[in-house]
Amino acid sequence: MIKDFILPDIGEGVVECELVEWLVSEGDSVVEDQPIADVMTDKALVQIPAPNAGVITKLFYAKGEIAKVHAPLYSVDVVEEGDNAAANQAETKVVAEQNVEATQAPQNTLPAGFTIEEFLLPDIGEGIVECELVEWLVEEGDTVVEDQPIADVMTDKALVQIPAIKNGKIAKLHYRKGQLAKVHAPLFAIEVASDVAVATPAQVTTPTETPSQQNNEPVVQGKALASPAVRRLARSLDIDIASVTGSGKNGRVYKEDIERHQSGQAVSTAPVVTSQAVVNQTAVSASDKRQGDRVEPIKGVRAVMAKMMTESVSTIPHFTYCEEFDLTDLVALRESMKKKYSTDELKLTMMPFFMKSMSLALSQFPDMNSQVNADCTEQTFLASHNIGMAVDSKVGLLVPNVKDVQDKTILEIAAEITRLTTAARSGRVSPSDLKGGSISISNIGALGGTVATPIINKPEVAIVALGKLQVLPRFNDKGEVEARKIMQVSWSGDHRVIDGGTIARFCNLWKLYLEQPQEMLLAMQ
Repeated sequence: MIKDFILPDIGEGVVECELVEWLVSEGDSVVEDQPIADVMTDKALVQIPAPNAGVITKLFYAKGEIAKVHAPLYSVDVVEEGDNAAANQAETKVVAEQNVEATQAPQNTLPAGFTIEEFLLPDIGEGIVECELVEWLVEEGDTVVEDQPIADVMTDKALVQIPAIKNGKIAKLHYRKGQLAKVHAPLFAIEVASDVAVATPAQVTTPTETPSQQNNEPVVQGKALASPAVRRLARSLDIDIASVTGSGKNGRVYKEDIERHQSGQAVSTAPVVTSQAVVNQTAVSASDKRQGDRVEPIKGVRAVMAKMMTESVSTIPHFTYCEEFDLTDLVALRESMKKKYSTDELKLTMMPFFMKSMSLALSQFPDMNSQVNADCTEQTFLASHNIGMAVDSKVGLLVPNVKDVQDKTILEIAAEITRLTTAARSGRVSPSDLKGGSISISNIGALGGTVATPIINKPEVAIVALGKLQVLPRFNDKGEVEARKIMQVSWSGDHRVIDGGTIARFCNLWKLYLEQPQEMLLAMQ
């Protein structure tokens, strides 16, 4: 009996998907749960299995076309219940085809007492469903030990290192560098010792490829490669998507490409150089060798920063307050202490003094260490002084925070700053270190700036930017000109809950503690 397979719901709100790859052909015999096709929604690649055994009679879509949810995907001559002979024949044919392929492919034989296990990418952060494979730290065939780093993956917030959970040998790496790995899907396969009897080589078959593996190879299509949402946009604008030059990998068309095509702009791509072109290139001047513009997606930490900063500026009324600090005495104090107290685990920089003195001032001005809810109807005064510091890391701007500064000594704060800075600059800061901040410090002076207008790290209500330390002439109490170590600081405050007077008085107290370190020491409990 011939039945149409109706494409089921494959995601909330998904009404259509792209047919990426047929895994069978018309006339093929299939068994229950055998993969039939790969389809791509706006969010993920999904593999469609066969619900019944039978023979494929018709495939309703060509590769690259858009399949509709609740519409026929393919037709199958279903094996009726009780028709054991037909069922056995279909299954025997599939197994025979697999055995032929297995004999033609290199044999993946395992030593006695060993088995192949798939390592599933675990949950690595709240709400994270995929991450970018930044770097493999091993290769296929490498022997690894438990807890050995296997890969670096990057989420929206940080770079995370994935360790081996068992001793063994890497059998398969399922992703290439730069691809997106799915949480709860296989990341790599590892050959490990088994406690049960292992099949003979003739019984060992190569594991079926996962959707992620099948998605690793470039999809060669006669039609444009694009998500259903992009295709809908093209149709709504009456644009033939096949005529649009895609800026993505393998020519994938993005929304921006549709908009650029509509406005008449062209996407610059690298020219295809033939052998004849190489010969003719000797006559081309240097000015003609200019490469085209490069289009890259904004992702990872940079994408999160773009979203958060846009939301902060559009929802928080910022105002700026600037002041000048004379840090001559503090610099001298720090210089006298750093040789004695600095170690590999503790760098006694100026930042621990800035944080501790800020915490002392926050105790007097709780508005500066608060948060407001989305509609600004409630203000929460935070008990902990979790002071964040912006770090220019290799994955983008990160703002880890030192927890409970009010309870820490300057040396304890210094040790924590050293740990967080080292982790953030390598991109390996933990998500917990990035959460829970109450106020932030941006040290633009490390790069040479003097004055800035920092953007508040929502839901905090204030942030300060430290300018570079400069030796400048200033008059002393006797009217004499002296060389002093001067720093400009720039505050941004949330004008819904902080007014100019509050931030000025707070900054004056903070300035007192920094310009006269003895006052800071006396204020400590």
